[in-house]
Amino acid sequence: MNNQNKMAVMPIPKLVFSMSLPIMVSMLVQSLYNIVDGIFVARIDENALIATAIAYSAQMLQIAVAVGTGVGVNAVVSRYLGAKKLDKVNRTATTGLFLTVLSSALFVIWGMFGTKAFIGCFTKDPRIFQMGTEYLQICQLFCTGIFLGTFFQRLLQATGRTFLSMLAQIAGAIVNIIFDPILIFGLFGFPEMGIRGAAIATVCGQWVAALMGLVLHVVQNQEIHFEFKGFRFEKDIIKSIYKVGAPTILMQAMGSIMVAVMNLILGMFTSLAVAFFGVYYKLQSFLFMPMNGLGQGTLPIIGFNYGAKDFKRVKEAAKVSILSGMGIGIIGTMIFMAIPSVLLTLFSASDGMLTIGISGLRIIAVTFVFASATMIIGYIISGFGNGTVNMIATALRQLLILLPAVYLIGTIRGVSAVWFAFWISELAAFAYALHELKRHLAKAEEE
Repeated sequence: MNNQNKMAVMPIPKLVFSMSLPIMVSMLVQSLYNIVDGIFVARIDENALIATAIAYSAQMLQIAVAVGTGVGVNAVVSRYLGAKKLDKVNRTATTGLFLTVLSSALFVIWGMFGTKAFIGCFTKDPRIFQMGTEYLQICQLFCTGIFLGTFFQRLLQATGRTFLSMLAQIAGAIVNIIFDPILIFGLFGFPEMGIRGAAIATVCGQWVAALMGLVLHVVQNQEIHFEFKGFRFEKDIIKSIYKVGAPTILMQAMGSIMVAVMNLILGMFTSLAVAFFGVYYKLQSFLFMPMNGLGQGTLPIIGFNYGAKDFKRVKEAAKVSILSGMGIGIIGTMIFMAIPSVLLTLFSASDGMLTIGISGLRIIAVTFVFASATMIIGYIISGFGNGTVNMIATALRQLLILLPAVYLIGTIRGVSAVWFAFWISELAAFAYALHELKRHLAKAEEE
């Protein structure tokens, strides 16, 4: 890399959007897939929707490990690029590839031996159990595609090639969207596979994204080369990757735990609440997945300029990304407030689900602006090489405050009031994240 790298010289507002927009678009397409997938599954029946909602918490854990490892590699590679330590860049990328493959193997083993036990924890309904097991087992057995796809996308992002990262992810999402109705309902001569068709469409899309990411990396990512000859794991590189990656994995895994426990708590009141929460989680991904794209686009900018000790650009990038994120959060709030019934009807919502869901969406939507800022701040501080703040903020948002509040409010006021728990948890997490951002920026300037 020379001193004309765009992360060192391009005006910050333009740089943030040029880096983030392709990732945001690709993740928007990915979230659109999640919504379309839910729409098609809901047309099988409401039990199918509940089955995929239960399975989704396990899929989120899968995504957590893939994204966490990728984010760790991204952060370390971008810092070494900024510091012009190219030998470290190559060894970090090679180590990351091996860690990615080994991580995916754990989920393949889970798919072989643990799927039925997992689904059985959440339902005694034989039809929901059967559909949930069929869906999750396919997604686990062939999950290496999502691990490799995520890894190569993060390598492309680390060198500033976010447009190419976007192309790989969009390709996978499009394959997913196309094959969903074909395999679920048996169109164009294909057999009708139902819930198994939805799972097969998912893994096909993941493998297409992985293969395209590999090709784009080999052809375009000339700054990074894998060094397999004489390779050995180096403790300092693994430690550097997981210093950022492990908190990110835990942070993402908290979402999985939150969904699983929320399903258990809501199931105490009514299965309709479980179905609604599954729908809500797909809808909010349309907002928060692009928000993650903004954070991921900002992370290498922060890492590069922090490595180059250009703290003026670090602060400006932080300001631009946070304000942009809050703006997106406000837009999301307005949409959820204005047309909640339209959003729920997309998923063939029954009258009972509409009764729970319309007020639920409006209550939760109030918190989007605070959640957006908290998420972006977490990525910014990860760019400094500290992923712990992101982890703690997510724990406050999704576990430590939210779940006890949901249980207590639900027990005292009923299921219609549980959504106010989001107000408490999101405000607390935002206050913590803002305090930590100020502290880290001040510390960076003193170094």
